[in-house]
Amino acid sequence: MGAVNAADLLIRKSGIHGSGCYTTVPIAEGTHIVEYTGRRLSKEQADELYNERADTYLFCIGEGDYVIDGDSVAAFINHCCEPNCETDEFDERIWIIAQRDIAAGEELTYDYNLYDGDDDDEAPCRCGARQCRGSMYGEEELERRAEDKTGKNGKRGNRSGG
Repeated sequence: MGAVNAADLLIRKSGIHGSGCYTTVPIAEGTHIVEYTGRRLSKEQADELYNERADTYLFCIGEGDYVIDGDSVAAFINHCCEPNCETDEFDERIWIIAQRDIAAGEELTYDYNLYDGDDDDEAPCRCGARQCRGSMYGEEELERRAEDKTGKNGKRGNRSGG
C-alpha cells in the first residue's frame, strides 16, 4: 500500500460540481490517498448547523450518529456513479482509497451512496458517467424512495430519524 503526499493533490474547478480534488501524480490501486478530516459533530448538531445550506461536507461515521464536518482536500472529492476511489472506515477514521490505478491529472471521485436526506431532495448527480443513476443516493435509498412514492412499503410521507 503506497501513500500520497498532500502536496500531490490540488483543488480546482470541476466538470462534475464546483471544485474538485485532482492528483498530480499517478496513484496505484489500493493506495490510501487521504483521510477525511474535520471536527466531529452529532447528527443533531450537524442538522442544526447546516439545516438551511444546500452544500455540506459531512461524512457519516459508523451508524450515522456522528459526522465529520470536512475541512481538508478530501472534502472536495466529488461524487461519481463510476468512481476511481472508495471510502473505508478504520477506527472511526474515514480514508479515501484508490479502487483502480489513477493517472496523474485525474479528478478523484467516490460514490457518495447517500442514504439520508429530505424526502423532496433528489440529490441530482451530474457526474456524466455512462452508468449514471441520476442521483447521489445509493441504489437501496432510491428503491426505498420509489416504494414510498408508490406506497408499496406501507409508509407515506417523511421518514422518521432521517
